[in-house]
Amino acid sequence: MSIWWSLHLRREAASVPLARRLLLGTMETAGVDPDVSYDLSVALSEACANAVEHGGSAGHGGSSEAYRVTAYLDGEMCRIEVADSGPGFARVQAVRPAPGEAEHGRGLCLIEELADHVHIGSEPSCGGAVVSFDKMLKWREDAPLMAV
Repeated sequence: MSIWWSLHLRREAASVPLARRLLLGTMETAGVDPDVSYDLSVALSEACANAVEHGGSAGHGGSSEAYRVTAYLDGEMCRIEVADSGPGFARVQAVRPAPGEAEHGRGLCLIEELADHVHIGSEPSCGGAVVSFDKMLKWREDAPLMAV
């Protein structure tokens, strides 16, 4: 079983719960374990929030008003990618946790905790940041689309 979808969303706060609800609905329909679905939805929310906050720059030739979310459920794996047209990462380095009292700066660390594999980089062709992560899926016993 494979499911794939891609969204082009405005860089507005209201787009974050939209992407999260679509992911949760897809996973519930497929029969993915609710705990795995929740972890991935939180990670997606953090990646989208980063794209909304940091993902725009008119200097890269693309639309700074949008970002892209792509999700793949393929067999036993879910892979999610969030790409924007912002400044990207000048140099990818280890993600450091923010101080406990900080109001911002915990999103990438949270994504790394919730996913099995995380890649954080820049889009080579047109600039912008790309955050992709994947996680092994667990299935409910009554999963209608469970991978065989």
